Amino acid sequence: MARGPQDLAALPHGVLLVDKAPERTSHDVVARVRWLLGTKKVGHAGTLDPMATGLLILGVGQGTRLLTHLVGLDKTYTATIRLGLATTTDDREGEEIGEVVPAVGLTPQRIEESLDALRGEIQQVPSTVSAIKVDGKRAYARARAGEDVVLAARPVTISDFTVLARRDADPFLDLDVTVTCSSGTYVRALARDLGAALGVGGHLTALRRTRVGPFDVQDAVHVPARGEGDDVELPLRGLGETAAHVMPTVALDEERAIALGQGKRVHATPSPGGADGGVRAALDPEGRLVAVVETEADAEGERLRPVLVVPPEARS
Repeated sequence: MARGPQDLAALPHGVLLVDKAPERTSHDVVARVRWLLGTKKVGHAGTLDPMATGLLILGVGQGTRLLTHLVGLDKTYTATIRLGLATTTDDREGEEIGEVVPAVGLTPQRIEESLDALRGEIQQVPSTVSAIKVDGKRAYARARAGEDVVLAARPVTISDFTVLARRDADPFLDLDVTVTCSSGTYVRALARDLGAALGVGGHLTALRRTRVGPFDVQDAVHVPARGEGDDVELPLRGLGETAAHVMPTVALDEERAIALGQGKRVHATPSPGGADGGVRAALDPEGRLVAVVETEADAEGERLRPVLVVPPEARS
């Protein structure tokens, strides 16, 4: 049965920043939050592998409609790359490929030269166990079924790839690194490609996502697993606050907020540079998200066209 306005008002709406624990899938976290908040409408803005920890952004209620504006944000990770051995999954959970090649003698200069080739705008071949679909089926599912999966290279941007520390683990060499990259980048593939460039093989042994766009893991909360207790506060960020962090805003008076909330186009004060067609967050006088809009130019100046309208009873 469809929910009415009163039901919608009673449900939680917003965005939740979660610090995912290790050995839990992103789906596990989503399912747990659904149960804790008492709503089925929870989604995520990009998964993390079970071995990974760190920032997982969840949309709740009407917050799920904002996720499309969050998935493409740049991300920052800390990771540990083990040089000296390649694996089938490019991380510690895969099977070994070939023999161990001693890597402790690699010089910082040689490593830096190989890192430099992996910075900037590059073409990256995703890991074969990625979630990319090949003829309608996930690459990881094909790989686990024994198929020979070959994925096409795709453009990604690596704006930072820096070694923070190195540790000899004879015959391996472990590098603690930080990576800032565009959406769609596989840090596991960076570990693989660095090892290949150095001729020793490489794989990822640890991964933590510390930032997604303007959102930091320091502001995230731990979601207890089932059996760890249910008495936990899950503070949802408001839709207006979240949208204002990822797109320009436009302030509405009460009359225009009502009209825009009804799906109508409204005129706006011209913005610097004129109408650019880009999306903006239209906020009511209380700072709540009324709609995500696109700007259009007409004879009277700028007009706001709603592409996503938040029902009044779900605004925050």
